[in-house]
Parts: sequence; C-alpha cells; structure tokens
Amino acid sequence: MAFKIIKKMVNVKAVRTGKELNEFIDFPYKLYAGDKNYVPELRLVQKETLNKKKNPFFQHADAEYFTAKDDNGEVVGRIAAITNENYVKHWNENYGFFGFFESVDDPEVSNALFDAATGWLKEQGVEGAYGPMNPSTNDTCGTLVDGFDAPPYIMMVHNKEYYDKLITGYGFKKRMDLFSYRIMVDEFPQRYVTLADKIEDRLKKRGIVIRQVNFKDIKHEAPKLQFIYNKAWEKNWGFIPMNDAEFAEIVKELKLVTSKEFVFIAEDKGKPVAFVANIPDLNEIIINFKNGRLFPFNFLKLINFKKKVKKIRVLTMGLIEGYRNTGIDTVLYAHSFRSAKKHGFREAEASWILENNVMMNRILKNIGADPYKRYRIYGIDF
Repeated sequence: MAFKIIKKMVNVKAVRTGKELNEFIDFPYKLYAGDKNYVPELRLVQKETLNKKKNPFFQHADAEYFTAKDDNGEVVGRIAAITNENYVKHWNENYGFFGFFESVDDPEVSNALFDAATGWLKEQGVEGAYGPMNPSTNDTCGTLVDGFDAPPYIMMVHNKEYYDKLITGYGFKKRMDLFSYRIMVDEFPQRYVTLADKIEDRLKKRGIVIRQVNFKDIKHEAPKLQFIYNKAWEKNWGFIPMNDAEFAEIVKELKLVTSKEFVFIAEDKGKPVAFVANIPDLNEIIINFKNGRLFPFNFLKLINFKKKVKKIRVLTMGLIEGYRNTGIDTVLYAHSFRSAKKHGFREAEASWILENNVMMNRILKNIGADPYKRYRIYGIDF
C-alpha cells in the first residue's frame, strides 16, 4: 500500500478504545505491504504484548499508545511511550522509553509522534528516553540500520531504511549498537569443536557439567535458568531483570518453539552458572502470513515446523560472573552447533550482541561468523 507524503495537519491521538488499538496493530501490515523482507507480527502476539492486564511486564511498567492520522483519517504512524520501574531501580537512572515506532517517510508525522511520546514521558517525571524498545530489551528492540537485504530471524526487527533519519532528525542520538551474526552450519570450524571437547573434559574434572535442560521437569529447571539470566546480564547495558511472572511467560513460549536438544545448561556441582537457548527460526514460515493472522488456515502451516525450518537462532547465551574466560561459552556453542547439524539446520544467527561485549564479539568472529545486521538504540535527554 502506497502512502502519500503528508503536507497538512497531522492528528496524533492516544489509543483509548478497542477499535483504536486495532488501528495501532493494523498499521505495519499496510506500511510494509510489498516488502519482501518484512515478517509480520502475529496479531495474537501483538495483542497480548500490548495488553496491560495480561502482559506481566506491566506489573512494574506503564505505557501510552499513540497513532497519527492524516486529514483523511488514515493512520500514517504509531508509537508507544513506556516507563519501567525495574529499569529505574536497577540502573538508578530515571529514563523512560519509546517503542513500537512505525511511520511513513515524513518528519512531520514522526516529529508529531515523538512530541506525543516525549510529552507523556515528561509528565511521568522521567529525565530522558531510550528506544526503540518493544517494550524492553527482554523483547524486540532496536532499529535496523544495516543489513536490509535479508529477512529478520524470529524475535528480531525489520524496519524502513529511513527510520534512522527520522529518529535522529528529531534529536535522538546513538546510544548503543547491537549486532546479529550469521553462521553457516557446514562452515563451522572443526578446530573449534575439537577445542571445545578438550575444554569440556577439563571442566568435568572441576565438577562443571554441561547438559540438556529437562523440559519434562521445567518446574525445577526454570528457576535455574532465571537465576543465570538475571545474574549473567545484570551489568550489560540496558538490561532489565525479569520477575517470576515474566520469566514464566518466557519459559512457556520457549517450550512451544524449541526442545531439549537446543537448550543447554552448565552447572558447577549442581550450581547453575551458564546456559544457551536456541530456537528454530519460525519467521521462515511466518513471513508468508502477510496479514499477521494465525487462524484459521495459517495455524496449519506451523504444524511440524521443525521439519520445515532450516535456520536456527542462538537466542540467548550467558555466564555468571566468576565463570567467564573458562571456556564454558565455547562448549555451549559447540553443543549448539552439533544439535543444529544433527537436525539439518543450514544456517544460524547469534543475536543480538552489544557492540561493547568484547568477549562475545571476539568469539563469534573467531568462528567465522558474519556480523551481517546492525541495530541501533537511541537516547535523548529532556
């Protein structure tokens, strides 16, 4: 669908009704019509994410959603303004966020949206904003600035190339870049696997064991994963710890899209110290759901998806402090590679990696991974 450039008044309004929320959700499907690399968000997922009563994120956060319309009443942009108490407590930084940003290529529209979002955030008493966060770094985040020639992997974003121009044009500055690394499974270096085997033998002698996560006993496994998750990334820029309800939701979703063959945990004499979670790239299938609807027919296309999908994403991999530089990460990557190869995956993506994560960026480059996509998070002071 083609949008004409706005030359008249832009009307920005806060979402208040179910109809207006549907307009907020509908807009990207129209904006990206004809974009071969756009993977539509499932409407069902979007509604759950934005629902303040159902999404456990809103136990410690709040948000206001806005749409922009032209003179004809047609939606030409959207944005969310977000506050997050857990972020403020964790970092002692009184900042808010913007997210779910989409706009036609017109600064009149984007500026009006940013005015609305920053205006609401100022009313909440925050001192600046980061974004995009949809709604936090525990979800999708960032604006794609490099690597537009390939579709995104599952839970990664795709956007218009002009977004960087619109965001910086308002006054936002780059705060942090995130990398996605592409790895061809057949090109994974054997020397790395051999090295990992030797490291794993040494770790076993120290009492450190790497094993598959037991999904049949997820009730006892989940707290171990949550402990690692909140400890391993607590000092990483932008990190926000997950509460029990949030992590339980993540585990529920993880069980739907992956299995024990792709999730590994490292324990030191029973103490959880590291884990890696890999998920098949469902976007290979969802990219064809142009209207974002799962039912009634698209649901059938997801049945036996593991036999159809040929790409896999390294969703998260972390080690708690005191266990870094021990080689555990090397072993976890090697286990992930073996599982990917065994199940016929041809390509993998490790994402996302902070640009200042020197160790992880070095490891990925050493195994020949290609940093083929770059995403950007911006900031502004009020």
